[in-house]
Amino acid sequence: MFPIYLIIGILLLLGALLLFGGMRRLWRRAPISGSVQGLTGALLLALAGLAIAIAMNLYTYQILIQEQPVATVRFEALGPQYYRVYLLPDAGDSEVLELRGDQWQIDARVLKWTGVANLLGMKTAYRLERLSGRYRDIQQERSGVRTVYRLDNDKGIDLWSLVQKSERKLPWLDAVYGSAAYMPMVDKGQYRVTISNSGLVVRADNAIAQQAVDAWQ
Repeated sequence: MFPIYLIIGILLLLGALLLFGGMRRLWRRAPISGSVQGLTGALLLALAGLAIAIAMNLYTYQILIQEQPVATVRFEALGPQYYRVYLLPDAGDSEVLELRGDQWQIDARVLKWTGVANLLGMKTAYRLERLSGRYRDIQQERSGVRTVYRLDNDKGIDLWSLVQKSERKLPWLDAVYGSAAYMPMVDKGQYRVTISNSGLVVRADNAIAQQAVDAWQ
């Protein structure tokens, strides 16, 4: 993320210098050169503001280097198709939630950079998006109580949604996609969530979860 902060710093510095210089020229009664210089400075400051908004949004993502751990998820049964979930992310605050259903699903957003963006130091990044419960029976999925939680803390410009709408205009983003994985919920079951360039991977992390996965498959 360092290169984008460097760019912001340069834009802010040049913008402030040009704006201040333009105002001085206007004060000295050089309206044409002062206006051009001042407007150029104002434009650079506006670009810096846009870059800051984008950087704030990128800050909510985690850098992805090969396959890496994302979170541990543990379950405690509270009743039929009703579970308390302990979400323990490797980066960020832990959460205790409640899910309804037979299965659980975790979703993430992934930004994959290439070309010029890589040269500027931008790396593939991910952000957990939501955690939700699923029912095995389709009819119950349609009519049962749904539980879903937002996991992200979106700030600044929503870059992922912006690029989804105009992907062809941003060639330095090789892939922008959502990734999801789901597994059965079981009392005292524990799972390990990892992520790679191909998306989220969920694996059983104790014998109880493994037995549930084997029976489910």
